[in-house]
Amino acid sequence: MFEPFYQLASTPFSRDIPTDELYQSNSLTEALGRLEYTANRKLFTVVTGECGVGKTTIIRRLKEKLDQTRFLVLYLAESKLTPRYFYRGLISQLGGESKYYRGDARHYLHRELEIMQGMHAQNAVIIVDEAHLLEREMLEELRFLLNYKMDAQSPLALILVGQNELWTKLKLQSHAAIRQRIDLQCHLTPLDREQVGGYIKRHLTYAGAEHEIFSDAALDEIYKYSNGLPRLINKACTHCLIYGAQNERRIIDDHMVKNVIQGELS
Repeated sequence: MFEPFYQLASTPFSRDIPTDELYQSNSLTEALGRLEYTANRKLFTVVTGECGVGKTTIIRRLKEKLDQTRFLVLYLAESKLTPRYFYRGLISQLGGESKYYRGDARHYLHRELEIMQGMHAQNAVIIVDEAHLLEREMLEELRFLLNYKMDAQSPLALILVGQNELWTKLKLQSHAAIRQRIDLQCHLTPLDREQVGGYIKRHLTYAGAEHEIFSDAALDEIYKYSNGLPRLINKACTHCLIYGAQNERRIIDDHMVKNVIQGELS
C-alpha cells in the first residue's frame, strides 16, 4: 500500500524480515552470545522479557545461526504444556511415535539423543516458548529430564523463554530445585531512544529507503508510544507509513505520529 509511494522495495516492519537484516541492540547481541554458548555447552538457560521485546526474534536468530549439521533445534510453544504433550511434541519432531508413558518417553528421548550425539555428532537444543505459563508439574518434569546419568553429562541444551513472570515463578521456594540447575539467565530489555532511531533506520534501509522518512520529533513520539518495544515500534511505523502515503506526505512528522496514535492505536 505505502511501499510504492515511499519507493520501498519491500515492507520495512514486517515479521518476515531475514533475521540477519534486523537491528541488533547490545542486549540482543549479548543474549544471542549466551544462547550460542548454551547450545555448545549443553546448558540450561532462561530467557525473560516483557511482551513484544523480541524474545521470539532472538530464538529465530539463534536457530538460523546454529550449524544444522551439529545442532537439532526442537521447539515447543503451548499455552498449557503438560509432560505428556511435551514428550509427544519432542518425539514427533524426532520422527518417532508418541506411544509411551511419561517415564518411558523420557528414557526413549534420552536414548534418541544419545544416538544423535554418538552416530551423527549432533546435539539437541530444546526450546520451550511461553514458559511463564508452565505449571509446577511441567517444571518438575524438566528437572527430571535434566537428571541424566547421575548428573555426569547433560544430554541436551534446554532454553526456557517467557515473560518476566517466569523468573518470578522460578524464584518461589517450591521451585528451588529446578532454579538451582539454571546455568545462565538472559533478560531482554527495551530499546532506548537512540536505539529506537537506529532500529527504524535499519529497517527502512533494508526496505530500500534512500532518504529519511521520519523526522527526529516523529521518532521521539514513536519512542514515547512504544517504550522501546520492537513490536509496538513496528506497529506505529506501519500505521504512520500508511497514513503518510494516503495523505501524500513524504516526511512523517511528530504531528502525524500523534494523530495516528490517538486515532488508530489508542
